[in-house]
Amino acid sequence: MSKNNYSYIGIAFIILVFGIIFIPKIVNRIKGDDVVRDDSRSIAIAKAKHGTSGLKYIELNGKPKKVPAFSFTNQEGKTITNKDYEGKVYVVEFFFTTCPTICPRMNRNMVDIQNHFKNEDNFGIASFSIMPEVDTPDVLKAYAARYKITDPDWNLLTASEETVFNLANVGFNIFVGKVEDDEMGFEHSGDFALIDKNGFIRSRTDAFGNPKIFYKGVISEQEKYDEDGNEQEITMLKEDIKKLLNE
Repeated sequence: MSKNNYSYIGIAFIILVFGIIFIPKIVNRIKGDDVVRDDSRSIAIAKAKHGTSGLKYIELNGKPKKVPAFSFTNQEGKTITNKDYEGKVYVVEFFFTTCPTICPRMNRNMVDIQNHFKNEDNFGIASFSIMPEVDTPDVLKAYAARYKITDPDWNLLTASEETVFNLANVGFNIFVGKVEDDEMGFEHSGDFALIDKNGFIRSRTDAFGNPKIFYKGVISEQEKYDEDGNEQEITMLKEDIKKLLNE
């Protein structure tokens, strides 16, 4: 018998042994749903990254970005911290009561959101003043009355300028700054941030799969578009709040 024939017999023997030992194990794994469990683990990983709602976690250095610890005074003179919002879905904005331009529009939209979720105990709003030397608790309380802010979990918050600027620019990456040639001396974003029950910043993704990060807070549902053709995102924000409440 040639050497080639011996080689063929050896290969056939190895295949036979493999089949006897491993094929029954593979069959048993399939019967035992091991393959399905592997698929389930993949789904669990995807849900951990996007949540059961499908809303994306905003990441910083590859890790989900959580709201930093904060401690402010609200319109009732009470100390409010990030722990007061634990277990709640909430929306964050930065504003000041004497703002003549975007703040009134932002807060009319925020009141609309408040009223939309008036029966939700696990929903709240945090409005941080960027002008603490003017926006004392008494001023914030009068502002709340003027805008018909009634939700007990909507806090108008004030602290030192350094504290609020750091929270906005570093904690939320929402721009707030002083501008010398501006009428009010400040410039700030009109965006809203959405926070889940565990304190993570969340948002839906755009058409390219990238997180939107923030929601336009200035354009109302009734307006639909602004003068530059940007579409309102209040409807979108309401939808996403509801998704997080159901997580």
